Amino acid sequence: MSTLTKAPLGTTARTGETCPESGVWQVVGNPTTTAPISKGNKMPPYAGQAVTWKLIQYA
Repeated sequence: MSTLTKAPLGTTARTGETCPESGVWQVVGNPTTTAPISKGNKMPPYAGQAVTWKLIQYA
């Protein structure tokens, strides 16, 4: 068993922050989209805007 703790689903991260957990992330608000983002990568902008992303599914 792995002793690594995952960030809980529902964790949020802003554009430009380091992704805390690999998985499927969804933009909070409208318009929205989902994207697979890997742990350690920078959270991307969406539609040219800085946004808040929410973790909805583990990789």
